[in-house]
Amino acid sequence: MKKIRVLLTVIVLFFTIQNSFSQALQLVNAFPNVSFSRPIFLTHSNDGTNRIFVVERYGIIKVLQNDSNTSSSSVFLDVTNLNNGSTYQERGLLGLAFHPDYATNGLFYIYYTRTGDGANVLARFSRSASDPNKADSLSQQILWAWPDPYVNHNGGILFFGLDGYLYCGMGDGGSGGDPGNRAQNTNEMLGKVHRIDVNSVSGGNNYGIPATNPFATSGGRPEIFTWGHRNPWRISQDPVTGLIYCGDVGQDAWEEVDILQVGNNYGWRCYEGNHTYNTSGCGEISNYTFPIKEYANAGSDCSISGGYVYRGLRRPELTGRYIYSDACSGKLWKFKYEGGVVTEDELLLTSPSGLYSFGTDQNNELYACASNNIIYRFNKSDLVGVNNPQSVIPTEYKLEQNYPNPFNPETKISYSVPVMSNVKLTIYDALGKEINTLVNTNQLPGSYQISWNGKDAFGNNIASGAYFYNLTSGNNFSETKRMIMVK
Repeated sequence: MKKIRVLLTVIVLFFTIQNSFSQALQLVNAFPNVSFSRPIFLTHSNDGTNRIFVVERYGIIKVLQNDSNTSSSSVFLDVTNLNNGSTYQERGLLGLAFHPDYATNGLFYIYYTRTGDGANVLARFSRSASDPNKADSLSQQILWAWPDPYVNHNGGILFFGLDGYLYCGMGDGGSGGDPGNRAQNTNEMLGKVHRIDVNSVSGGNNYGIPATNPFATSGGRPEIFTWGHRNPWRISQDPVTGLIYCGDVGQDAWEEVDILQVGNNYGWRCYEGNHTYNTSGCGEISNYTFPIKEYANAGSDCSISGGYVYRGLRRPELTGRYIYSDACSGKLWKFKYEGGVVTEDELLLTSPSGLYSFGTDQNNELYACASNNIIYRFNKSDLVGVNNPQSVIPTEYKLEQNYPNPFNPETKISYSVPVMSNVKLTIYDALGKEINTLVNTNQLPGSYQISWNGKDAFGNNIASGAYFYNLTSGNNFSETKRMIMVK
């Protein structure tokens, strides 16, 4: 009888697990009680406040708490008087990026097309001194305002890379076929992805130029990171691998996903995807970098919306997969890119509305801005508790006392990270001299443990005595504890 009960228990558990695996992936309304108008981007302020900032194309940035029960939002910034998003379909307020040190300096950057002349403007603003949910609307400092000959292909994505630099994607200036061949002209800002240092100034600009930019000293615009782009419509960097993914909208036939590497030419207008388009005046094919993925612009598919590598917690089965969509059909795809090869390339679902853009919150959860004015996210998987041992997210940074302590020859150090952030764990001697750095990378929310074998950065054994270990994060957390090495 006992054996029968055990067998029945095993059967029940088996089918429970099977059912959890069969749970369908869905898009759900992330903020059902809040209304939006033409949402075009979503991000967070990198300050641990768990707020969401939604960019509306007509010129409003809204701020709200990241809670599905949230019933209100407030206007963080209103630039409807500056941009012309109400007139032309592809123009408007298109990009937003918060400085990595926003918690202390209150600086953020926007990209918009200017009323009157249609220029592509990159501008810096400051947070209000009296209200954290308000920007100082009078604090605008324009970094550049580049003329745009047509009303389309404005790009507009902004993001800070893991290197701390600000990236900006700009389209080729519009019309069809890039009639000015601007994407291939390295003395032209259009049709490029740019990278600048907002923490320095040089060349009479309100920003500096990273020394590794391909034209940092001569030969082209020093801001250029990559070129040969038609309309880079959303770019993101995987916080784990560091790879930069770019969705570039095609002309008539092919949509593409590129991996961006400094100094590379991605081929437009010579090539559309992997296919020739207009090779007049073009160089050898070896001069160009081709997409890792393309799909046909056919049927209901017409315009790629570049996405993100999924690093959230709601759908652990998607971890490490690049998620992207088509803005017209609403199809949502994923693939895995590893070792230079695309695998697991498949359709996930079709959205009830076109997905114009993606964004993430402070925990790297993925959201999609849709043409029906709804912001979606994935439904929560039953597998979270099975596949992800860190499904219970810590609520605060915490550095534990090492164990054993005193130790010889090895000890373990545990710590907790409540939000995705750059984490550094460093060992110092009693005089404050740095001995070794055990961790220095972006980490997802969770609890971590690392072993230290009592060696310095050069592999030498340390002497007996007192040592200190310090945990810091990009979110202004710092804590130090003492440990003893005995021999």
